[in-house]
Amino acid sequence: MDTTRSLRTTFERQLRRVQRDVLRMGALVEYSCILAREALCDRNLDSAQQLVAHDKQIDQFYRQIELDCINLLTLQAPVTQDLRLISAFMQLVRDLERIGDYAQDIGEVAITLFPYPPHPCMDRIQTMLDRCRSMVAMSLVSLSNLDAERGLEIKQKDDAVDADYADLYRLLAHQRDLPGLVEPIVLLVLVIRYLERIADHATNIGKRVAYIVTGERT
Repeated sequence: MDTTRSLRTTFERQLRRVQRDVLRMGALVEYSCILAREALCDRNLDSAQQLVAHDKQIDQFYRQIELDCINLLTLQAPVTQDLRLISAFMQLVRDLERIGDYAQDIGEVAITLFPYPPHPCMDRIQTMLDRCRSMVAMSLVSLSNLDAERGLEIKQKDDAVDADYADLYRLLAHQRDLPGLVEPIVLLVLVIRYLERIADHATNIGKRVAYIVTGERT
């Protein structure tokens, strides 16, 4: 009996540590989104360069959390809710890692775009980016509080981002008689695609939080 209790105590302590690490990783990812905005919209090359080192930290968290989750599954203490939590963590850290990758991709695009004048669509792209940042922040709040309702609300914001993507794609891809180089257009099409994927991953995190709480997949 004492052995079982000791195993359970060890398990709960390790699980709390994983939860803290997931939130720390989430904070890094959220800051990556801020750096991406500064790089692209404010034309801040320093922010773009910071994203490279920042993404390495995110990747380190991802690998460590995944390993820690696997180790937790080998302990003899998990119950059904624990298994649900660990499973969701293993999936949502992948979503966080991908958001970090897309933020770094936006930083790389910002560096390439720097010599060109700002595109007339940039204000609308900034609005789309800000929506995505809001979704990432909202997903992390839902995760921190294990708030299923807030997690599911993120999908409504995703619909707005999808509309942004469709409108901006039409504007960028269907231009005629371009006065200059095509490269900035191609790069901005990539940016809005990256943003659309960030929004999808933030939505996934919200759904995974709801699964942790309710045990139901949406």
